[in-house]
Amino acid sequence: MQLLAVGLNHHTAPVALRERLAFAPDQLGPAVRSARAWFERLDQRGSDEAAILSTCNRTELYAASHAPDPLDAGAQFLADFHKVNYSELRPHLYMLPQHDAVRHTFRVASGLDSMVLGETQILGQIKDAIRTADEAGGLGTYLHQLFQRSFSVAKEVRSTTEIGAHSVSMAAAAVRLSQRIFDKISEQNVLFIGAGEMIELCATHFAAQNPRSITVANRTLERGEQLAHRYGGQAIRLAELQDKLHLYDIVISCTASSLPLIGLGMVERAIKARRHKPIFMVDLAVPRDIEPEVGRLNDAFLYTVDDLGKVVQTGLENRQAAVAQAEAIIETRVQSFMHWIDDRAVVPVIQSLHENGEALRQLELERARRMLAKGDDIDAVLEALSKGLTAKFMHGPQQALHRAQGEERAHLAALLPQLFRGRR
Repeated sequence: MQLLAVGLNHHTAPVALRERLAFAPDQLGPAVRSARAWFERLDQRGSDEAAILSTCNRTELYAASHAPDPLDAGAQFLADFHKVNYSELRPHLYMLPQHDAVRHTFRVASGLDSMVLGETQILGQIKDAIRTADEAGGLGTYLHQLFQRSFSVAKEVRSTTEIGAHSVSMAAAAVRLSQRIFDKISEQNVLFIGAGEMIELCATHFAAQNPRSITVANRTLERGEQLAHRYGGQAIRLAELQDKLHLYDIVISCTASSLPLIGLGMVERAIKARRHKPIFMVDLAVPRDIEPEVGRLNDAFLYTVDDLGKVVQTGLENRQAAVAQAEAIIETRVQSFMHWIDDRAVVPVIQSLHENGEALRQLELERARRMLAKGDDIDAVLEALSKGLTAKFMHGPQQALHRAQGEERAHLAALLPQLFRGRR
């Protein structure tokens, strides 16, 4: 069984490609089942495992498989599932075999591979992904152990290093960028589209600037009202965006929609109604909520999740010492996990030894019972039982030693006395 991780992220692929490989929340369960079936068709053992992590910054397939070339199989699955040409996708993928896959998993969980170094949101996203994979029947011994250990590593990194002490969140970056357009956020009307965790974080940062008004647009009005009321705002339905977009100076969007919610025509009409007063827009969604063509309009300032990523790199040099400390912790835990995998590899051998030993024991036990049934002396029976067991257990090693030659014989001659050294 080989562990692997195949995927792409903000380091390897632009948002235009990431959104094509993103999994909608309702796709994850079926996709995990499809991934397992994909691997099992290749090895036909029926014990393969799979989990999928899909966020605005990354799409990753984690698997444990007996397939002949599991890395290529994983890459082919992602291309096939999303109907993306494999030759187009391959240059942007990282395909990590066992040892590298374990290290990558630990780094992702610890926030070392995030756009915002040390951010904590990714850990919750991983836990959600693993819960979904488990419910879909994707987890087995290997992936369950991998992710449980990744949670422990992440906790250790965050509690013993200052990896997140100097981080600039995406929400803070959005505020910073908006201040380049508007001197005073306190004079602007802010619209949040969506009501998820990222929007809540953004709402907290913008509310601290005391904007003129806060509005939340959400598909479910009740969920939008709950968030809006916490910041003294109001809620509207997504369907109302068409008629009300022009009322807002700052628009932050992050939904799970598979198609854009705001098109070029909608923004053009809003700008005209605003008499060309600038509108600042941040699209944190992958797939994107706002058509990228909007960014070409003179009075629309559109930023994507990748644009904000460049802002949050500020102060990176202040975190290098913490990064080095975190990497050292991770490397130690990787070695520990690889030792566990090595132990797992010999489990079938140990089971086979036990089964063979038990079969030999049963044979000699039956022979002893027959002797007792005939009335043989009990001491003679015990003597025969012990000699029979010894002869049977020694037969295999002796035959192997006789058949071996050269270096193999020398190796067995040195090894066998250690294996059969009994307790005294």
